[in-house]
Amino acid sequence: MNVQATLNEVFRQVFDDEEISINPDTTANDIDGWDSLSHVNLIVAVESRFGVRFSQRELLTFRNVGDLIDSIKAKL
Repeated sequence: MNVQATLNEVFRQVFDDEEISINPDTTANDIDGWDSLSHVNLIVAVESRFGVRFSQRELLTFRNVGDLIDSIKAKL
């Protein structure tokens, strides 16, 4: 499974934007509409798609999409 490609699909669904193309350096500032509410929706969608769960402590350590990818890979 290509985690980044699958995660990109999740981003496109959550933000309803087929033009989104994430990379490890992507942050909330790079995605239109990525606010606190959409962040919650994103994390729920990621957990569902990959069958993983993140602790609140983990979520607070994510600085960019690369940190999210690394965490997903560690859980798979």
